[in-house]
Amino acid sequence: MTSAKPKLMTFEEYLAYDDGTDTQYELVDGELVEMPPEAPENSELARFLFAKLLKILSFKLVAYKDTEIEVLGPRTRCRLPDLLVHSEESYAALAGATRGTITREMPPPALIIEIVSPGSTNRTRDYRYKRTEYAAREIAEYWIVDPQERQITLCKWVDGQYEDTVITGNRSLSSDIIPAFVLTADQIFAMGQ
Repeated sequence: MTSAKPKLMTFEEYLAYDDGTDTQYELVDGELVEMPPEAPENSELARFLFAKLLKILSFKLVAYKDTEIEVLGPRTRCRLPDLLVHSEESYAALAGATRGTITREMPPPALIIEIVSPGSTNRTRDYRYKRTEYAAREIAEYWIVDPQERQITLCKWVDGQYEDTVITGNRSLSSDIIPAFVLTADQIFAMGQ
């Protein structure tokens, strides 16, 4: 017995989709992928980074799980990052919008931060697929914050590709986008304790 393939959504159908719940989704190759609630440690880590970014950047430029970005893939894809730092241009492009979605026609944000959830599927998604998708959008920096490995992979856009630096221990994260962000990996994973 064969099962029917799900109908693939267009990007426009995804933008109009509402199932009447508060469930958050990403669009991956035309299919809705439900985003389950985060592990408590990941949520705390995301909020900690959000609070630290707000001490350095304008409130309007920092998005916490509320701005999605259309990315390139074999079919339609739209990602909902844990944290996003707008460029002035990406923030301006959303002025008057009814939904926080950065489309392919809009300038990219300056920085995306993803916190790796437990599980091999999540690791592959953040380290491989999202890295490739964000590189295709030429996002200047992509931070992969990995609580399981207690490391941050800092991907910087250099000459048409990402160059990676792995930050661990008492080594400080050195961001070109946010030079005033001076925390070590240990400080980040201790969340200020």
